[in-house]
Amino acid sequence: MVSASVIVPSRGGRDRLPVLLASARAQTTRDFEVIVVLDGDIDSSEEVLAQEHTDFPLRVITFAENRGRSAALNAGFHAAQGEVLIRADDDLEFEPTFVETHLAHHTAEPIGVIAMCTDVFPDTPYASVYGIEADRRIRAAAFNEPGETRWRWWSGNVSTTAETFRVVGDYDEAFRTYGWEDVDWGYRLASAGIPVVIPPVFTTRHHGPVTSAAQRARRALHSGSAREVFVRKHGPGILPEPKGAATLWDRAVSLAAVGATEGSISAVGALLDRTVDRMPSWMAEKQVALLVQSSALAGRRYPHRARTHL
Repeated sequence: MVSASVIVPSRGGRDRLPVLLASARAQTTRDFEVIVVLDGDIDSSEEVLAQEHTDFPLRVITFAENRGRSAALNAGFHAAQGEVLIRADDDLEFEPTFVETHLAHHTAEPIGVIAMCTDVFPDTPYASVYGIEADRRIRAAAFNEPGETRWRWWSGNVSTTAETFRVVGDYDEAFRTYGWEDVDWGYRLASAGIPVVIPPVFTTRHHGPVTSAAQRARRALHSGSAREVFVRKHGPGILPEPKGAATLWDRAVSLAAVGATEGSISAVGALLDRTVDRMPSWMAEKQVALLVQSSALAGRRYPHRARTHL
């Protein structure tokens, strides 16, 4: 038995996993295991993991085919031997106290812990005009979220106890497009009466943020589509909706969403990625924001438009 199990779902992560495991080797505690679940091995990740030398238990579960991130998470959680279960994306770089800090938050009453990450951006036009500032705003919003709605931020760096996982149950495998299996689990956690905290002490680095407007918009489309799975499951009214009269910006987003498909989003995003560094910064930010927000709205209105696997 170990105090903590770090469960890492991965697909196509052979270049990301060595960074994560190197940071795991640098932990201030050794009382943990890492379970990597390969959701179909498409890039010989299993061979890379077999060559890793660790001083903590490393276990690998490999699916013969892609089954989705929820299935990968469930396999890892059910195989875990730790008292505390830490769910981590495969593109994270842990701070040395990562496991120790997660453990420290689970010494009293049951809680869910959300550890916000800091995005590490390459030097791209998208990052300078939109990505870096968007990441700052997201983190600020999460830290200011009221306690009763913190579950909305449940994501790729979180922890609970094994007992809490048994109470809440598996991740819902109906979520197969980008995201929202985490938000769904966070909502069920809060609905079980278990408080969610977002402590500002974590400094985990996230090496997998999107690097282009085209990629960010496609993710927004898929996230909007997955949001509708959540709404169909739990009903309307749980998630915030716009209030009051629509602004000129709202109308522009709504109009742009009408024709937003994967193809058009990719084309417009590619054009912006080539031109935003030649625009005034305020205009560049607005252009990317319009594309991202209209793509998300298109996913909500027309979920079937999210076709490809992300």
